[in-house]
Amino acid sequence: MNLKIRLAIMNFLEFAVWGAYLTSMGRYLGNIGMSDSIGLFYSMQGIVSIFMPALLGIVADRWIQAQRMLGICHFVAALMMFAAAYYGYISGSNAKFSILFTFYSLSVAFYMPTLALSNSVAYSALTSAGLDTIKNFPPIRVFGTIGFICSMWAVDLLGFQTNQMQFVFSGIMGVILALYAFSLPRCAVSSDNDKKTFVDAFGLRAFSLFKQKKMAIFFIFSMMLGVSLQITNGFANPFISSFATVPEFAGTFGVNHANILISLSQISETCCILLIPFFMKRFGIKNVMLIAMLAWVLRFGLFGLGNPGGGVWMLVLSMIVYGVAFDFFNISGSLFVDKATAPSIRSSAQGLFMLMTNGIGATVGTLGAQVVVNHFTSLKKMGDNFYSVGDWQSVWLIFAFYALIVGIMFAFSFNSKSKV
Repeated sequence: MNLKIRLAIMNFLEFAVWGAYLTSMGRYLGNIGMSDSIGLFYSMQGIVSIFMPALLGIVADRWIQAQRMLGICHFVAALMMFAAAYYGYISGSNAKFSILFTFYSLSVAFYMPTLALSNSVAYSALTSAGLDTIKNFPPIRVFGTIGFICSMWAVDLLGFQTNQMQFVFSGIMGVILALYAFSLPRCAVSSDNDKKTFVDAFGLRAFSLFKQKKMAIFFIFSMMLGVSLQITNGFANPFISSFATVPEFAGTFGVNHANILISLSQISETCCILLIPFFMKRFGIKNVMLIAMLAWVLRFGLFGLGNPGGGVWMLVLSMIVYGVAFDFFNISGSLFVDKATAPSIRSSAQGLFMLMTNGIGATVGTLGAQVVVNHFTSLKKMGDNFYSVGDWQSVWLIFAFYALIVGIMFAFSFNSKSKV
């Protein structure tokens, strides 16, 4: 099978696993009375990203081939996701936070490193085949977004948005990828047998990148922008679904199929990924990240001003700019790290990038967002469902203001003119 097709399948499955629950889990948690804990669940993705991607990236660099590590991680993550689903099934609305949170946390602890590992596998395979990663990786990565969208639609149309079956769907995708990963091209591990320092021995040389001013600033602002990454994933669905409590909007398509509406964000991603090679070569990493930061301002601001009725166009526009906000930061950043680091620490460096964005940044972002949401909203029960209702407009505008401040600071701090 053609190498690009094989890597495209890997990316499709990688993000299908995540898409099954990432945008709908907040709705499920709210429906079992855990709306005040949504931020904790989403922050766990960030917490484990602080250390797991870097640690397993080190292992992939030095001892276990990255594609095998990818398979092992997905198998363990799927088992824990099945456990979370089973507990949710037998417990219903009586589910205890501690038990459900533990199973979920163990699952994401092994899933989050695979985001960096899958990139390393793709970059390694493309490089070994003599192909340019900047030119060839984005079209392959598009299939990851397609996989994410397919999972979102499946969960919505199958009626899994409000129950634990979204975890089952994710687990099935994970097992399939775990098996498939072992058929992927072999990734080399470091064969350097020279005497190493303590830092070298534990594969921590990626942290030495902070000695370079350009890279230090890049990683710091990656963390600050990472604050925005999980906010809409955790709270967009509860926000849109909350309009069910307003008679004027209760029967609208967006309220009844929030996941499908949100999936427009991922459809936008599909298009924006294809623009990355041009923008990276034409404008360089600084301007590409500035564009992403402006897009985050629009993403949050339009959420604050829109509604599923006459203002649905603002929600749709917010979904469209998300593709720019996410891809121009996440994918371009990953490509920048790949080109700016030595092969011997590349997997570790990708893990470090994940640590700063999906780790520290996302953790601070989701926990902070939960505080803001709890301050401006409250839980309301209608029938068998719970909804978070209140001043959502202030919530989203606060997030938009934060993204604007980060963008202004970055514009004056990051002075690299190099184009990757």
